[in-house]
Amino acid sequence: MSTPVDATTTSAWTALTAHRADLTPDLRGWFAADPERAERLTRQVGDLTVDLSKNLVTDETLALLTRLADEVDLSGRLAAMFAGEHINVTEDRAVLHTALRRPADAEPPLVVDGQDVDADVQEVLAKVGAFAEKVRSGEWTGVTGERVDTVVNIGIGGSDLGPVMAYEALKPYVQDGLEVRFVSNIDPTDLAEKVKDLDPATTLFIVASKTFGTLETLTNARLARDWLWQGLIASRAIEDTDEARTGAVAQHFVAVSTALDKVAAFGIDPENAFGFWDWVGGRYSVDSAIGTSLAIAIGPDAFGELLEGFHTVDEHVRTTPFEQNVPVLMGLLNVWYVNFMDAHTHAVLPYAQYLHRFPAYLQQLTMESNGKSVRWDGTPVTTQTGEVFWGEPGTNGQHAFYQLIHQGTRLIPADFIAVANPAHPLKDGGTDVHALFLANFFAQTKALAFGKTAEEVRAEGTAEEIVPARVFSGNRPTTSVLAPSLTPAVLGQLIALYEHITFVQGVVWGIDSFDQWGVELGKKLALEIAPAVEGDTDALAGQDPSTRSLIARYLELRTEA
Repeated sequence: MSTPVDATTTSAWTALTAHRADLTPDLRGWFAADPERAERLTRQVGDLTVDLSKNLVTDETLALLTRLADEVDLSGRLAAMFAGEHINVTEDRAVLHTALRRPADAEPPLVVDGQDVDADVQEVLAKVGAFAEKVRSGEWTGVTGERVDTVVNIGIGGSDLGPVMAYEALKPYVQDGLEVRFVSNIDPTDLAEKVKDLDPATTLFIVASKTFGTLETLTNARLARDWLWQGLIASRAIEDTDEARTGAVAQHFVAVSTALDKVAAFGIDPENAFGFWDWVGGRYSVDSAIGTSLAIAIGPDAFGELLEGFHTVDEHVRTTPFEQNVPVLMGLLNVWYVNFMDAHTHAVLPYAQYLHRFPAYLQQLTMESNGKSVRWDGTPVTTQTGEVFWGEPGTNGQHAFYQLIHQGTRLIPADFIAVANPAHPLKDGGTDVHALFLANFFAQTKALAFGKTAEEVRAEGTAEEIVPARVFSGNRPTTSVLAPSLTPAVLGQLIALYEHITFVQGVVWGIDSFDQWGVELGKKLALEIAPAVEGDTDALAGQDPSTRSLIARYLELRTEA
């Protein structure tokens, strides 16, 4: 196991610390003194125009940050990831989500641990694509011979957040007559609400679980299977026999899993199981077979365009000098705010309603990846790590939490994301509503950057006693990302952008961004506590006083199931 470079011992870190002590952010002054600032600090990656000019940095800041990247060997870590070295050290695994979107004819072939990764990926992609076409064309039918009109994806974490985010983002590309719904929460309400108006005869379930053992997913899958059986029997679509039930599952359930024995035991034909690999982390898996529901919805061609978008950013981060490298610069800026400006959170604010689940997706990507307090060699971290990612789309956020970003005491870096061409170019009378919407996008970053002085407030005739309440300090940092439109390729670029931003931060902090042991303890304890919740007095007695008291009260309140 290699030892990570301790960023705090580098000359760049020392210089950044001194630089921060001397720096007084002044975006108004910086722009006034440097008319070329915006042009100089705008970068392009694929279809994404990224304006970094409203960040609290000077040229010296950026030079020191890229020097820091060199001194922690970011280029070496990037090369190791792309080559398939086992950089996920606590699980002794390669990290190859970038291999999921390599072109079929990529040269040289990627061989890792004796496996032809390219061939494996293309085989699964072809199988997913062929199945998607069967569903879309109506060739795949349920037990009554009717075509599928609703796909229900059952998964959790990366098996849910990525597919549902991408499905919502690409709704204009969804085939007419098809709908995908997503079940993740073990709260029985989630499944009950998602299926209550569906026809079992035209519903297809996808059970997404690599090990086919995830508690929440398998519980929901069994509930869905019971719902299917009850509905088909009640409508007399099948007989109430074991043979008929088995046949129904085979026609109405498929799996995304590599545990073929467990898939078969559930009743799913292993031929209808789509695999992926241990070098794909859940939160990096939307472009794997985990995206089967999405491939059905938008079609294999559009899914291929999504993969091309991912690959565009992969190549950019792999080959572009750090000074022009968008994911590297954005990751380093996050380090700057967390470690040198004491920022605790990061807002992601999409001015595109179809991206309304993107902040939730990024919560898992960033916080599960970089929420660590030990480095990849097991030693304690030497810096603060991670940020709380959060956000809401567009003007909804303006009428909710922007007050805190504009005038609060917390520094909250924010990424604003917009598209130039909407899916629905509507007009209100003679007003282009999308232009009005994006006027808010431009106005918010301007207001956050430049604020409003007391003199400007007074000049508007404001009474002196309320002048302080109407002053905006400015110097609130933002990055603006603008794309032509929200296509599959653009979505792939956006996702890959943040994947690599997250990786860059992890390298600087010396942490393994690809394990998630913090998820495990609560899951293990839930299994141990479950008997107490179900009324086992011995199990209840073994709990700590607080947990025991809460469970006892729950048992008092719970009516019969």
